[in-house]
Amino acid sequence: MEEMSGESVVSSAVPVAATRTTSFKGTSPSSKYVKLNVGGVLYHTTMQTLTKQDTMLKAVFSRRIEVLTDSEGWILIDRCGKLYGTILNYLCDGAVLLPESRREIEELQAEAKYYLVQGLVEECQVALQNKDTYKPFCRVPVITSSKEEQKLIVTSNKPAVKLPYNRSNNKYSYTSNSDNGMLKNIELFDKLSLCFNGRVLFIKDVIGDEICCWSFYSQGRKIAEVCCTSIVYATEKKQTKVEFPEARIYEETLNILLFEAQDGRGPDSALLEATGGVASCSHHLDEDEGEERERIYIAQIC
Repeated sequence: MEEMSGESVVSSAVPVAATRTTSFKGTSPSSKYVKLNVGGVLYHTTMQTLTKQDTMLKAVFSRRIEVLTDSEGWILIDRCGKLYGTILNYLCDGAVLLPESRREIEELQAEAKYYLVQGLVEECQVALQNKDTYKPFCRVPVITSSKEEQKLIVTSNKPAVKLPYNRSNNKYSYTSNSDNGMLKNIELFDKLSLCFNGRVLFIKDVIGDEICCWSFYSQGRKIAEVCCTSIVYATEKKQTKVEFPEARIYEETLNILLFEAQDGRGPDSALLEATGGVASCSHHLDEDEGEERERIYIAQIC
């Protein structure tokens, strides 16, 4: 069974009956294949690949250096045969897809150091450093108490958006579309938290008194609120209705960005004064037109 890998051909090694030391001549044409037995794995590769970069392999195959061969002419290298294929691919193409796990990257880096493939050594080092500094893309705290909520909001140097949702906190029955409205609010919250991660602190509250209500904060104080529930009077009894005021939520989310810190300072006071604290420029627009513009703006930012 043979497998093509770049310019190399890999196959399972057969038992070696005898070995001998011979002198390798590096005067062969670049198209000539060299037979390598690396840790029990057989490779066919070209002189051009082996001597393309300034590595230990170039030093071996470009001069008269004694190498160990078996009776069938395979050059023996006592290293990891599996990783050698990655080394050859890097020599051939100048780039290679690194493995995902930290252990495999470290093993590949050790082989690259042995063969003096400096470029691959550096790429492995960068990949290992990135794994050390990796952080989740988005963190959304779920508050466990009112004290924790207050601490998060007061100590944050970013604007904050809180979504309390507690479907069980209702003494009436829900209207038929309320579950759908609740789900849409939660989905939009998750979308916005991904979109504005790093710029706005998003907080979930599942223990509060509110059924579904958006709150917007800056510098420890509430700036705006969008309540998504109302009481409707049916023929026989009251019901709670959960709505999805999408345009209003987009509007207040964009408004809260005015309270971002500028170069380590507080929000731009001149901008806040010009917009009346929290901008309301979209109120004069037709509702559908305003909603469409806000969606476009959100999409551009994301």
